[in-house]
Amino acid sequence: MVGRPEPSPGLLRRLDDMARAALPALATAFIMIMAAGPTGVPALVPAVVLPSVVFWSIARPGAMSPPAVFLLGLLQDLLTLAPLGSGIVTLLVAHGIAANWRRSLAQAGFLLAWLAFGGFAAGAAALGLLLTAALNWTLPPVAPALHQAVLTAGLYPLFALTLSRLHAMMLRAEETT
Repeated sequence: MVGRPEPSPGLLRRLDDMARAALPALATAFIMIMAAGPTGVPALVPAVVLPSVVFWSIARPGAMSPPAVFLLGLLQDLLTLAPLGSGIVTLLVAHGIAANWRRSLAQAGFLLAWLAFGGFAAGAAALGLLLTAALNWTLPPVAPALHQAVLTAGLYPLFALTLSRLHAMMLRAEETT
């Protein structure tokens, strides 16, 4: 009707909206905690957080906001015992680049997106190495950073498939309400 305001959404609708908005960051934090378990692969935590942050920064930038990325970076630093701030800066830079290239990355095919993500993984590993060197005043070995970049890029297809299906389910749920 013209001139009549729409009724405010009910409590359940607001709770559903908040849960849908918090899901990407909370799921990423949960995956990080699970990856920090006794796997024997120290690069697994950064390798699971970067694909998630980049994906949600492109698919739902409002749900993966800079404060959420900051908290995920802090959690990454605490879980990996990295110099405090290195994971935060790395994830915030990756988030910023992904958000700026959002339109072109969202329209890219899978192979092009995977190639672009390989650049994200290599850049994040290099930035993490440089920040660790600057914060520790010593040059760490390069091999672990290369391992982390390859592991992160290798895990991308699994994350892309899983997160794109989750995103499609979220979109369908939003269309029905």
